[in-house]
Amino acid sequence: MSSKTKIVVFHMKELIYTGIFIVLGILFIILLTIMFLPDKKDQKDTGTDTAGIYTPGVYSTTLVLGDQTIDVEVMVNADNIQSVQLKNLNDAITTMYPLIQPSFEDIARQIEEKQSLNNITYSDETKYTSMVLIDAIRTTLEKASSADKPDSTEETQQAE
Repeated sequence: MSSKTKIVVFHMKELIYTGIFIVLGILFIILLTIMFLPDKKDQKDTGTDTAGIYTPGVYSTTLVLGDQTIDVEVMVNADNIQSVQLKNLNDAITTMYPLIQPSFEDIARQIEEKQSLNNITYSDETKYTSMVLIDAIRTTLEKASSADKPDSTEETQQAE
């Protein structure tokens, strides 16, 4: 029985690379697990979502532009946005804010098609006008989605 001593040489560079690949592999497995496992929140929502997204009715928000006001009115049923309209739009507002009406018509058309405020597009020329209008519509839809508030409640938003 002869015992020969074996010497194993590890290069530090190889050890570092191996350690990095092991850490990256573990992170990749964790990422895949997080991405593809269903959320507990989603499971709860699917069980109680029989009532619909909105409380049916007509909801409005008052938008103040300088010393003038206009109403943003949204009509919804349980699952869909039926219409989005501007009320009390007079000549003084359209003269002072000429981009209000065309911007609103474009935004309303997109919302009615997409049934969502996500991915609404607008030009750079109407950026700030569109952002104010979308914010007013968002506020109105939030009223429609909360069942504890009565229909046609008014909220005033201030715009510069």
